[in-house]
Amino acid sequence: MMKKKPIQYTIRNVPPRVDQRLREQAADYSVSLNEVAVSALTRASGLDAEPVVHHDLDDLAGSWVSDPALDAALESMDQVDKDLWK
Repeated sequence: MMKKKPIQYTIRNVPPRVDQRLREQAADYSVSLNEVAVSALTRASGLDAEPVVHHDLDDLAGSWVSDPALDAALESMDQVDKDLWK
């Protein structure tokens, strides 16, 4: 069986901010710029082997429990010290 030759791209007009960020990531992870760029293209095309898991706060949405004692404690923090804001 014949081994497939890797495809090579030449990408032009990369915005300076994109170039800077890719180079930062390469340095942060101690990998080549090529590896970071291929990884970014793979993720952007939706072909990642493993889905990205976002660690956000979605599981907390709608879970607020009213607590009058906490509300009273927080209310004291809403007071403005007029001597500090002269």
